[in-house]
Amino acid sequence: MNSIKVGDLSVNRLGFGAMRVCGPEIWGPPKDRPAALKVLRRAYELGCNFFDTADSYGPYVDEELIAEALHPYPKDLVIGTKGGLVRPSAPRWDTNGKPAHLRKAIEGSLKRLKVERIDLYQLHAADPEVPLEDSLGAIVEAQKAGKIRHIGVSNFDLKELARGRKVAKIVSVQNRYNLQDRSSDDVLAACEKDNLAFLPWYPLGAGNSLSLSRTKKLAKEKGATPAQIAIAWLLARSPAMLPIPGTSSIAHLEENVAAGNITLRAEELKALS
Repeated sequence: MNSIKVGDLSVNRLGFGAMRVCGPEIWGPPKDRPAALKVLRRAYELGCNFFDTADSYGPYVDEELIAEALHPYPKDLVIGTKGGLVRPSAPRWDTNGKPAHLRKAIEGSLKRLKVERIDLYQLHAADPEVPLEDSLGAIVEAQKAGKIRHIGVSNFDLKELARGRKVAKIVSVQNRYNLQDRSSDDVLAACEKDNLAFLPWYPLGAGNSLSLSRTKKLAKEKGATPAQIAIAWLLARSPAMLPIPGTSSIAHLEENVAAGNITLRAEELKALS
């Protein structure tokens, strides 16, 4: 599996999005905790040495599960978590970029993940009620205090990324991106230009990318599944890409990781586009 840099950290190009091991609607604990822990351990065994999580997943449950499954952590495991979204109830994802909240969120993630320093801490989304500079400023403070190694951002447009980079040394961007939704192409181009990692969330588009006739056709031709084609396309789309497909199923996990062995020719990429 090829590697990619997240700041000064080198990880394999297929990571694991841990969100799905929580309960339904990313709320509460998993129905089968031992099974969830097995998925997390298996992801690492298969070579996924970058895990993505957030304090809002559960909330809090996801970070606790990762620690339960893998702490003390293997030396090459890199964990990226996020703060800046809160969950008053299962359907809600509310922004909170207030510095006081982020300072508290960082402390909570440190405790739940059982680490002294978070490898990658991402602002989950810009809060329209709080200046972006204030939100990122709180994260920079924690970085200077040795609590965070690298800073990333999520759900940022190009203007927000430019603003954010004046405040913090940003090493990664995590935006929605898949075969059908390429609205972050300009952000991806900026990441390529400046050697930032681009983490596409919703890499399968809730299955929509898999139902495309061109995806299904190519999958049949290559003896692969539509999900594998969608992931292989992301890997081929840009050297900055670090896909983080997630699942609560070991079978789906193994299928997703196998997508890293699929090579798409130029004409196949053109057909998908």
